[in-house]
Amino acid sequence: MKSVATYSDMVRAMPNPGLGLGLRSVHFDHILKHQPEVDWFEIISENFMDSGGRPRHILRQLMERYPLVMHGVSLSIGSTDPLNAGYLTKLKALASEIKPLWVSDHLCWTGINMLNTHDLLPVVLNDESLKHIIGRINHVQDFLERPLVLENPSTYLTFKQSTIAEYDFLRYMAEETGCGLLLDVNNVYVSSFNNDFDPIHYIKQLPHDRIVQMHIAGHQHCGDYIIDTHDREVTDKVWELFSLAWQLTGGTATLLEWDGNIPAFDVYYEELMKSKQFMQGFHSQHVNTGSVATPEFQISNPVDFLVNEIRL
Repeated sequence: MKSVATYSDMVRAMPNPGLGLGLRSVHFDHILKHQPEVDWFEIISENFMDSGGRPRHILRQLMERYPLVMHGVSLSIGSTDPLNAGYLTKLKALASEIKPLWVSDHLCWTGINMLNTHDLLPVVLNDESLKHIIGRINHVQDFLERPLVLENPSTYLTFKQSTIAEYDFLRYMAEETGCGLLLDVNNVYVSSFNNDFDPIHYIKQLPHDRIVQMHIAGHQHCGDYIIDTHDREVTDKVWELFSLAWQLTGGTATLLEWDGNIPAFDVYYEELMKSKQFMQGFHSQHVNTGSVATPEFQISNPVDFLVNEIRL
């Protein structure tokens, strides 16, 4: 069992691999054939934990060429269910094999009574839930023998029982466990619009020295609410927040997520490269608004990225 200070030191020692992309199965062949100049890839942990077939074979090839990060969607750190020992065992085994730069998941719960909703559900933010989640993070970190990195979720409501601002909740969580933070800039914007708070204030209040990675993504603006769809270009509003976060963190590993209507790899890569335009400040001449809704209904946190044959 490691101390909080040890986990904190391990987070501070995490490298900055640069600009990365979420690994999607539709791009497997392109990446293996062309070996694009992407700094690193983030994999969805659940896509490979149970697979010994083609996905795992491809992963072994990719790990010889690219740094990898594991990003989970089923840890359910906020649930009242007991932690899933089988899940953690598979997660640790995969991490032992591919040696990711870090292992991340979300501040959320995904189900109850051992049922997985495949959605990232918001937690009540108060002293009781903070104590509960801190205990579970400590358990997971000691089991994995590495610090956990947790992401701020996109939310669509605020609980009356919440008494702690999310940015403070993340800060306390990091201080008490030594865990790292993944700042999803798009999630901040989506949540701020849906819950009527200032996203700039939110980002300024975060413990920037605990942030080891950022996510950027597109979303669907539906007029009086926004859905976190990851199915289109990043909007100007998100780029503006990214520019602020980049300045405040001193520049940290950044990754583009694209989970629905996934484009050709070159388009995906070009969208990631736009981030370089905003590292020295936001320039308003950019024109991606993301305000044009697609005709088909989208769900939050889409599950289409899961490799079909191994959905949990």
